[in-house]
Amino acid sequence: MLGGAPHIPVLLKEVLTGLNPHPGQRFIDGTVGAGGHTQAILEAIAPDGQILALDVDPAALALARQRVAAYSNRIHFVKANFSEMVAIASSHQFAPVHGVLLDLGLSSAQLEAPGRGFSFQTEDPLDMRYDPSSSTAATHLVNNLSQYELADLLYRFGEERRSRAIARAVVAARPIHTTTQLADVVARAVGGRRGTKIHPATRTFQALRIAVNDELSMLSRALPAAVSLLAVGGRLAVISFHSLEDRIVKNFVRRESRDCICGPEQPVCTCNHQSTLQIITRKPIIASSREIAANPRARSAKLRIAERKET
Repeated sequence: MLGGAPHIPVLLKEVLTGLNPHPGQRFIDGTVGAGGHTQAILEAIAPDGQILALDVDPAALALARQRVAAYSNRIHFVKANFSEMVAIASSHQFAPVHGVLLDLGLSSAQLEAPGRGFSFQTEDPLDMRYDPSSSTAATHLVNNLSQYELADLLYRFGEERRSRAIARAVVAARPIHTTTQLADVVARAVGGRRGTKIHPATRTFQALRIAVNDELSMLSRALPAAVSLLAVGGRLAVISFHSLEDRIVKNFVRRESRDCICGPEQPVCTCNHQSTLQIITRKPIIASSREIAANPRARSAKLRIAERKET
């Protein structure tokens, strides 16, 4: 079950402005979560616009179904990763679309849900799977990777500068099966909080969650899939919550907004690449101070928007 805290969709006004939904249009929400953005888009495309809503988390889908029950005839729910959206859209005859939304990362509801293992604030099994039916939980990585592999994972996916010290401490403390066990090991390895409000295990938990759910690879596959489904003038909106995600989105959009992607050392273009996107947000949109005060999760959110060009 997901947590009971009220769901506040991040950058809602900005997402609606960027996607610019109109009555009768079709959209894909690749990460429906608790359904906050989905509900707002459904209202904007009423009375007959439709949404294809995807999520790998069955608890999130159940929550979203409940939230948008009044629009059930205009929304199609599918338990799937957004990287699969081309095949799913094809099977539902749901292309082209006027917009695709990807709200990345971990929701507040998932973070607070008991038994999911995403948070170090409470003691839970060290799980971290968005899809509980998938094979590899965080406990497997923590207890089976070599010290070198674990340090590499923490550095690549968590940008953790103390990755070697943490990996060494984790291997020495094995077996580790709960969130609080792991958080304590990390805190001891790096010497506690050191005057910061950020818990020393934050980057470790981020890295493990990304690895468990293969988040960056899935995002890299989802972005071109989304663009291929957009009608000319359709828009892609992506909300990211850390630098690794945002870098992937930024580089993809920049690449797809250029006709030539040959390296600077090449005097004549030979790539035959044709731009598919026009960048709408030269810099990412961030939350206002008022939104951050009401919803602290919005603090790290970055929204990028691009529009499908005629090719």
